[in-house]
Amino acid sequence: MSLLQPFLDNPFLLTALTAGVLAACSCAIVGTYMVLRGLSFIGDALSHGVLPGVAGALLLGFPGLWGAAVGSAAMIGGISLIGRRTRLSGDTAIGLLFVGMLALGVVIVSRSNSFSGDLIKILFGEILGSTMADLMLQSTALALLGFLAWLLRRPFLLLCFSPEHAQVSGYNPKALHVLMLTMIATTVIVSFQTVGTMLVFGLLVAPAATAALFARRMSRIMLVAGSLGSLSVFLGLNASYWFNFAAGASITVTAVALFFGGLFVKGLVQRV
Repeated sequence: MSLLQPFLDNPFLLTALTAGVLAACSCAIVGTYMVLRGLSFIGDALSHGVLPGVAGALLLGFPGLWGAAVGSAAMIGGISLIGRRTRLSGDTAIGLLFVGMLALGVVIVSRSNSFSGDLIKILFGEILGSTMADLMLQSTALALLGFLAWLLRRPFLLLCFSPEHAQVSGYNPKALHVLMLTMIATTVIVSFQTVGTMLVFGLLVAPAATAALFARRMSRIMLVAGSLGSLSVFLGLNASYWFNFAAGASITVTAVALFFGGLFVKGLVQRV
């Protein structure tokens, strides 16, 4: 059994692999910020918060991507509004919008009997149906995210470890935080078509968390996370091909399994 055979014999699997690797690299960039900044909860909220936007767009006959953008903008705007107008903690604001947006998405979906197939695509993705248009979108997003990460590498580093130090150094922590949230939202928007809104969170967190076990510099964490995410896509698609598993779920399960494998290896190294 050759692990390369599925991609050599099936052009659509090769396209899916390319789309998955591009998504994994984008997730590695913003996932590193999520892990180091402690934004995993908001990443989860954003990945679910796009559901009503996507469902509403499909119900009205618009592209789901537009709906995902509207849903993400509503989440970020709502979190910022609650933070400015109340004394509630950020986690409380995120939790309120998380539950509210998810419930709204279910309400919208319940209005149409024709949503069953579309809902599966929204939640779990359709990586095996990736097209050249998806690859172009993923490539553009990756280039933009990579450029911003390089351009703002110092302020983002300071923000992740000490917002106070970032402010003393002349940066605006609130503006940087909103920009970081926007980058996370962008990744969710362009990746949900590949691995789905529920499973994109796995690629955002698991590879970056695994990389953080062994790497210390932010650039190395991103590089290792991108490699691990790409490996997860490769092995997950193989599992889907050989054992008829769901492709998106197989990728995410592989990414999480690699984390626990890395945790086990680190434990062994520390005992030696």
